[in-house]
Amino acid sequence: MIKLVVALLATIGGTAVAVQSKVNGGLGKQVGLIEGSFISFLIGTLVLFFFTIFFGKGNIFAITEVPKWQLIGGILGAIYVSILIFSVNKIGVTSTLMAVVLGQIIIGAMIDHFGFFGGETYPITGNKIIAILLLIFSLYLFNK
Repeated sequence: MIKLVVALLATIGGTAVAVQSKVNGGLGKQVGLIEGSFISFLIGTLVLFFFTIFFGKGNIFAITEVPKWQLIGGILGAIYVSILIFSVNKIGVTSTLMAVVLGQIIIGAMIDHFGFFGGETYPITGNKIIAILLLIFSLYLFNK
């Protein structure tokens, strides 16, 4: 049951990304690509700041103790949002998200297969390769 609830939450997160893509794309058209990315992150940072104050249970000062490579998430997020703002305005939300999912699946499969970043290993199987190839083909068909 817990797996179903987590999958549902992930699906809700995916819907938020789809809406965010279009909203940020419109913002980027109005104020500029980098400026739109900045505004999006600024507002998100403020929301998280208040969530941290009122609901946080961890220790934000432990940032000095984590491996430095774990701090690149913000950089990766900035790259992601900037590319989304650009792409949505060129190829639309669906094509952009299909390409995003393709990138996530390919890199996710590699991370799982090799156990990068200290994770468990989940080998790439023939079925997974076929699924990735079908996803590539679906992206091609969708954009043809």
